[in-house]
Amino acid sequence: MTNIYETDKLLAEYLLFHYGAPEEVMPYGFGPREALGYPQRCVSECLDGKALPQNARALDLGCAVGRSTFELARFCEEVVGIDYSARFIEAAQALQADGALAYRRADEGRLGTECRAVAPPGIERARVRFETGDAMDLRGDLGSFDAVLMANLIDRLWTPRLCLARLPSLVKTGGQLILTSPYTWLEEFTPLAHWLGGFERDGKAVATLDGLRAALEPHFEFVAAKDLPFLIREHARKFQWSVAQASIWRRKST
Repeated sequence: MTNIYETDKLLAEYLLFHYGAPEEVMPYGFGPREALGYPQRCVSECLDGKALPQNARALDLGCAVGRSTFELARFCEEVVGIDYSARFIEAAQALQADGALAYRRADEGRLGTECRAVAPPGIERARVRFETGDAMDLRGDLGSFDAVLMANLIDRLWTPRLCLARLPSLVKTGGQLILTSPYTWLEEFTPLAHWLGGFERDGKAVATLDGLRAALEPHFEFVAAKDLPFLIREHARKFQWSVAQASIWRRKST
């Protein structure tokens, strides 16, 4: 079965999602424009930049085509972006190297528009590097980070607890962990036995934040949760409007 995250369709959708101008993504004045710029807002609304040390390192885990990775570089000296999709990482690497990448946006049927993704200005792209990797089996020599962002990743992992179990070794004491997700649990991505929430146990509803607390609170302090709407354009007249929950955590002393 083809991995949808390696297809031309998803690559173009995510390039537009990450780098499209507001009028490119949502041309209708009555549309939910507060949902635009989600990859930027995952950083600007959730990261405490003032709490970061000098020469801070950040990890963008599940970085897709890299917009949040670039945004983290506004605050951090070094940022590593990792994604499982080779196509997404190739696109992110092209943007890091060249500053721009051409792609074709879907409009209607076989009609489309030639577009150009541009790396955000005012960012030292040399601070950023991208690589493919499995969030459930990361290489052992990544080191530790002052900030780790996992945006819209947790509900797309086969065994999310494997990823969560690695986080204490990735986040420095006092470091920040940001997880965002609409919690769209689907068995095609995650077997029901591995869901963190979205089910009943002993007659009681278990929310994903409950599952995150159970997994993280031995090593992380829960700081805050907030709602982050986002919008993905599929074509000129079809959009995905979703609301992610961002949970923000701080690494406890060991």
